[in-house]
Amino acid sequence: MTTLQNSQKHSIPPGLATLCIALLFQTTVARSDDHKHHDHHKHHHHASMVGPNGGKVIHEVHPHIEVFVTKDRKLQITFLSEAGKAISPGKHTVKAICGKRTSPTRMRFARKGQSFLSGQSLPNGKKIPTVIHIERGVGKKPSIIRLNLDLEK
Repeated sequence: MTTLQNSQKHSIPPGLATLCIALLFQTTVARSDDHKHHDHHKHHHHASMVGPNGGKVIHEVHPHIEVFVTKDRKLQITFLSEAGKAISPGKHTVKAICGKRTSPTRMRFARKGQSFLSGQSLPNGKKIPTVIHIERGVGKKPSIIRLNLDLEK
Protein backbone atom coordinates (compact mmCIF):
# COMPACT_ATOMS: atom_id res chain seq x y z
CA MET A 1 0.00 0.00 0.00
CA THR A 2 2.85 2.41 0.70
CA THR A 3 4.13 2.19 -2.89
CA LEU A 4 0.67 2.99 -4.29
CA GLN A 5 0.35 6.08 -2.07
CA ASN A 6 3.81 7.33 -3.13
CA SER A 7 3.01 6.92 -6.80
CA GLN A 8 -0.21 8.86 -6.32
CA LYS A 9 1.67 11.71 -4.63
CA HIS A 10 3.97 12.03 -7.64
CA SER A 11 1.30 11.72 -10.34
CA ILE A 12 -0.51 14.66 -11.92
CA PRO A 13 -4.12 15.02 -10.78
CA PRO A 14 -6.54 14.04 -13.58
CA GLY A 15 -8.16 17.51 -13.66
CA LEU A 16 -4.79 19.24 -14.14
CA ALA A 17 -3.78 16.82 -16.91
CA THR A 18 -7.05 17.51 -18.76
CA LEU A 19 -6.56 21.26 -18.34
CA CYS A 20 -2.99 21.08 -19.73
CA ILE A 21 -4.12 19.06 -22.76
CA ALA A 22 -7.02 21.47 -23.36
CA LEU A 23 -4.69 24.50 -23.20
CA LEU A 24 -2.22 22.86 -25.56
CA PHE A 25 -5.01 22.07 -28.04
CA GLN A 26 -6.45 25.59 -27.72
CA THR A 27 -3.07 27.17 -28.49
CA THR A 28 -2.64 25.00 -31.57
CA VAL A 29 -6.13 25.83 -32.83
CA ALA A 30 -5.54 29.56 -32.27
CA ARG A 31 -2.33 29.46 -34.30
CA SER A 32 -4.06 27.54 -37.05
CA ASP A 33 -6.99 29.97 -37.13
CA ASP A 34 -4.65 32.97 -37.13
CA HIS A 35 -2.89 31.56 -40.20
CA LYS A 36 -6.16 30.81 -41.95
CA HIS A 37 -7.47 34.26 -41.09
CA HIS A 38 -4.32 35.82 -42.53
CA ASP A 39 -4.69 33.83 -45.78
CA HIS A 40 -8.41 34.65 -45.88
CA HIS A 41 -7.66 38.35 -45.45
CA LYS A 42 -4.92 38.17 -48.07
CA HIS A 43 -7.36 36.52 -50.49
CA HIS A 44 -9.84 39.38 -50.04
CA HIS A 45 -7.08 41.88 -50.83
CA HIS A 46 -6.25 40.03 -54.05
CA ALA A 47 -9.88 39.56 -55.02
CA SER A 48 -10.45 43.32 -54.88
CA MET A 49 -7.53 44.09 -57.23
CA VAL A 50 -8.51 45.22 -60.71
CA GLY A 51 -6.07 45.04 -63.59
CA PRO A 52 -4.87 48.04 -65.61
CA ASN A 53 -7.57 47.39 -68.25
CA GLY A 54 -10.34 46.72 -65.71
CA GLY A 55 -10.12 42.92 -66.04
CA LYS A 56 -9.86 40.08 -63.53
CA VAL A 57 -6.42 39.58 -61.94
CA ILE A 58 -5.29 35.96 -61.59
CA HIS A 59 -2.89 35.54 -58.64
CA GLU A 60 -2.23 31.81 -58.96
CA VAL A 61 0.58 32.44 -61.48
CA HIS A 62 3.76 34.49 -61.26
CA PRO A 63 3.94 37.01 -62.67
CA HIS A 64 0.22 37.62 -62.09
CA ILE A 65 -1.95 38.10 -65.16
CA GLU A 66 -5.01 40.13 -66.02
CA VAL A 67 -7.76 38.45 -68.05
CA PHE A 68 -9.83 41.00 -69.93
CA VAL A 69 -12.64 40.56 -72.47
CA THR A 70 -12.66 43.24 -75.16
CA LYS A 71 -15.80 44.81 -76.67
CA ASP A 72 -15.57 42.43 -79.64
CA ARG A 73 -15.42 39.44 -77.21
CA LYS A 74 -11.72 38.72 -77.70
CA LEU A 75 -9.57 37.62 -74.79
CA GLN A 76 -6.69 39.85 -73.74
CA ILE A 77 -3.99 38.57 -71.36
CA THR A 78 -1.64 41.06 -69.70
CA PHE A 79 1.26 40.13 -67.39
CA LEU A 80 1.51 42.30 -64.28
CA SER A 81 4.19 43.55 -61.91
CA GLU A 82 3.73 43.20 -58.14
CA ALA A 83 2.32 46.75 -58.23
CA GLY A 84 -0.36 45.67 -60.74
CA LYS A 85 1.14 47.50 -63.74
CA ALA A 86 1.46 45.95 -67.23
CA ILE A 87 4.89 44.44 -67.91
CA SER A 88 6.54 42.80 -70.89
CA PRO A 89 5.54 39.14 -71.22
CA GLY A 90 9.14 38.20 -72.01
CA LYS A 91 9.33 34.71 -73.53
CA HIS A 92 5.88 33.67 -72.34
CA THR A 93 3.33 32.41 -74.84
CA VAL A 94 -0.41 31.96 -74.28
CA LYS A 95 -3.10 29.60 -75.61
CA ALA A 96 -6.67 29.11 -74.41
CA ILE A 97 -9.61 26.77 -74.90
CA CYS A 98 -13.05 28.23 -74.24
CA GLY A 99 -16.62 26.98 -74.31
CA LYS A 100 -18.23 23.58 -74.13
CA ARG A 101 -16.11 20.45 -74.29
CA THR A 102 -18.21 19.14 -77.15
CA SER A 103 -17.42 22.19 -79.34
CA PRO A 104 -14.44 24.08 -77.86
CA THR A 105 -13.02 27.29 -79.28
CA ARG A 106 -9.22 27.02 -79.45
CA MET A 107 -7.68 30.44 -79.16
CA ARG A 108 -4.29 31.52 -80.44
CA PHE A 109 -2.81 34.79 -79.25
CA ALA A 110 -0.64 37.46 -80.86
CA ARG A 111 1.28 40.15 -79.02
CA LYS A 112 -0.35 43.55 -78.96
CA GLY A 113 1.84 46.02 -77.09
CA GLN A 114 2.53 44.49 -73.67
CA SER A 115 -0.47 42.14 -73.90
CA PHE A 116 -1.59 39.08 -75.81
CA LEU A 117 -4.82 39.34 -77.82
CA SER A 118 -6.76 36.33 -79.10
CA GLY A 119 -7.35 35.99 -82.82
CA GLN A 120 -10.79 34.49 -82.22
CA SER A 121 -13.80 35.81 -80.35
CA LEU A 122 -15.26 33.98 -77.36
CA PRO A 123 -18.06 31.52 -78.07
CA ASN A 124 -21.65 32.65 -77.45
CA GLY A 125 -22.93 32.74 -73.91
CA LYS A 126 -22.54 34.65 -70.67
CA LYS A 127 -20.71 32.02 -68.59
CA ILE A 128 -17.85 30.46 -70.50
CA PRO A 129 -15.60 27.69 -69.11
CA THR A 130 -12.02 28.65 -69.99
CA VAL A 131 -8.61 27.02 -69.71
CA ILE A 132 -5.59 29.30 -70.19
CA HIS A 133 -2.23 27.66 -70.92
CA ILE A 134 0.89 29.81 -70.31
CA GLU A 135 4.25 28.56 -71.60
CA ARG A 136 7.19 30.02 -69.72
CA GLY A 137 9.92 29.08 -72.19
CA VAL A 138 11.81 25.97 -73.25
CA GLY A 139 12.23 23.41 -70.47
CA LYS A 140 10.00 25.22 -67.95
CA LYS A 141 6.73 23.85 -66.61
CA PRO A 142 3.67 25.58 -68.11
CA SER A 143 0.94 27.16 -65.98
CA ILE A 144 -2.64 26.04 -66.54
CA ILE A 145 -5.47 28.23 -65.24
CA ARG A 146 -9.07 26.99 -65.20
CA LEU A 147 -11.84 29.53 -64.71
CA ASN A 148 -15.37 30.42 -65.73
CA LEU A 149 -15.61 33.74 -67.51
CA ASP A 150 -18.74 35.46 -66.24
CA LEU A 151 -19.74 38.06 -68.82
CA GLU A 152 -22.92 39.05 -66.99
CA LYS A 153 -20.93 41.32 -64.67
